[in-house]
Order: sequence, then structure tokens, then C-alpha cells
Amino acid sequence: MKIHQIIKNKKLKKSRLIGRGGKRGKTSGKGTKGQKARSGRKIRPEIRDIIKKIPKLRGRGVNYNKSRFAPFVVLNLSKIESAFDENSIVNKKSLFDKNLIKKINGKFPRVKITYGDIKKKINFSGLYFTEKAKQIVAKVGGKIK
Repeated sequence: MKIHQIIKNKKLKKSRLIGRGGKRGKTSGKGTKGQKARSGRKIRPEIRDIIKKIPKLRGRGVNYNKSRFAPFVVLNLSKIESAFDENSIVNKKSLFDKNLIKKINGKFPRVKITYGDIKKKINFSGLYFTEKAKQIVAKVGGKIK
């Protein structure tokens, strides 16, 4: 008997098994079930998830209906008349000194003057007025800058 005539008792390798029950068939142990097993699958790229997590800082967003400006502090002409003398100048600083307005976040707010009774001649600067209040101040002889 020569070496090339020797017959093996067992085969070296098992034959490949195919199907769900095999050891290393088809998917080779990696498994493909769920979304990847369905037709027409589309997996979202990872970079899109990263982009979606970045905070959105552009535009007005949730606060779209809120004004970008601080709200007006509304003052009546009769309150101003009782606090100021004849021919005095009324501006944001003088209103703050008389405690008619308060600072908001360290700044003077926008002040709007509305209708009221006034008999003194008072000069205004740097304030907003309603049309009726402008007419009343002009009628008494006050000035608006």
C-alpha cells in the first residue's frame, strides 16, 4: 500500500448546510431580519440623525407671534401733568426719576403717551404718542420732539 492509496475514515469538512437551521449558511451568522429583510427598504443615513440633533437657531421659530421689541409702557397724560411742572421737559430719564417707569433688564422701556386731561404746557422728547394725545398736547401749547 502506498500513501496515495490510503482512504480516509472521515471527510475533512462537513458539507455546507443551506437554510434557516444551518450553522453558516446564507447570512453567515450575521442575521438579516426586520427592516433589512423587507423589499423597498430605505435606511436613513447616520449624518441625517446628527443634523437633526443640532439645535435650530435660525428664524423666530416658536416665538414667531411674539414681538421682537419690548412692550410699551403706557402712561396717561393726566399722570404726567400731576408729576411735572409747567414748561418742564419730559423724557425717559425724567419719567424714571419721578418713578413713573422702571428699567427693564437695565434699559429704559419704550413709553407711549395716551389720552388724558392736561392743562399745563409740557415739552416731550423721545416718546411715542397716540394721535389723540398729540392733538391734546398741541392744543395746550406743548411741544413733541
